[in-house]
Amino acid sequence: MKKIIVLILAYNEAENIGKIIRRIPRDILGIRVTILVVDDGSVDETKKIAQKEGAMVISHIKNQGVGKAFQTGLEKALELKADVMVNIDGDGQFLPEDMAKLLTPIIRGEADFVVADRFKNEGGKILKPKNMPITKFVGNLLMAGLISSLVGQKFNDVSCGYRAYSRKAMLMLNLTGKFTYTQESFMDLTSKGVQVKAIPVTVKYFKDRKSRVASNLITYFIKTIKIIIRTFRDYRPLLFFFYVSLLPLLISIISGVFLFVYYISTGSFTPYKSVGFVFIYFSAFTFALWILGFIADMFTRIRLNQERILYELKKSKLQ
Repeated sequence: MKKIIVLILAYNEAENIGKIIRRIPRDILGIRVTILVVDDGSVDETKKIAQKEGAMVISHIKNQGVGKAFQTGLEKALELKADVMVNIDGDGQFLPEDMAKLLTPIIRGEADFVVADRFKNEGGKILKPKNMPITKFVGNLLMAGLISSLVGQKFNDVSCGYRAYSRKAMLMLNLTGKFTYTQESFMDLTSKGVQVKAIPVTVKYFKDRKSRVASNLITYFIKTIKIIIRTFRDYRPLLFFFYVSLLPLLISIISGVFLFVYYISTGSFTPYKSVGFVFIYFSAFTFALWILGFIADMFTRIRLNQERILYELKKSKLQ
């Protein structure tokens, strides 16, 4: 019999956690549901209330970040032999009633990774959710555009914490970021050829509530970009180092063309010999970056083979 694990990530959510757990169906699409709460170092009654409502609870001694909390929940869901996992935030913004929408494509075998789309309505139009700050809305769209360009697929929402995973996707997922997991999981799973599907859902934004993850937009942006850059470097090293080399390549071309034209016109490099050193330095730097990209690409191929082996080992151990 199949098993669905509903993973709730919570940090000081005593006010909402009980309500969310009570609203989660214990049977979705005819499949039994087990509720798993990862309490990420809460100092309120989150753990006690979740246990009282019948949820299984794993607690971190101290707050480690939503990315680490997700990894903890993923590992436990695999240990519990979940066939499907759907994760939802513990703040009450998303409707548990929408879980069937996310799970249906996986149950039908149409996708292995289904993500909620907060911005696209049923008619296909992009709209800002009510009460969502315009800065966060624009920032989310820009982030989605960046990730879409990196993975080669179009997505409107890559930062949403409401998602469903098949067991195959759960076994294939390997994350390193502690701060967040949302963008990294897109890049990780799409690079492995996992079929992804986005489903419009309803989201509620509360006027006076501050995001636990993105309370400071600048800090959130910097930490998220660091995770994206590292992931892009690890999964697409040739493209990554090519982009990094564009500026020194441009400088070497400009300085080289200038010297060539000047020499043709005057028959001498004087008084611009220093430009020649600029040309040599940046040409060598560009070439070194390309070599580094090729070396990194070889290591990436080795890592991907290791991840395939890891997938088979986890599949065998956790079957």
